[in-house]
Amino acid sequence: MRLILLAVIATTIMLLSGCSEEQQNKLSRLGVTWLEGDYKVTFVEGSHVKIWNINNSKVTSDPQKGYYYFWARDENGKKFYVQTPIIRTYIEEKK
Repeated sequence: MRLILLAVIATTIMLLSGCSEEQQNKLSRLGVTWLEGDYKVTFVEGSHVKIWNINNSKVTSDPQKGYYYFWARDENGKKFYVQTPIIRTYIEEKK
């Protein structure tokens, strides 16, 4: 629900302000920090798809560098740091 509200607000601001496409992209990335929660993060490039399930953690963005970053766990439960490009990454909040 929070993600939908954020998307509606960002879209409204972009439409009202008449921003260029580059400005719209920067604006849409500006407030993208998901707080503690459960997320499915999917990276897609061509036929390559990588999915991480993030539980009880957060996903943060660095809009100036163009990346999301987060901590994930492997099959053995060991934590590792992940950094993915914003442009090819999709984040879904799990319910």
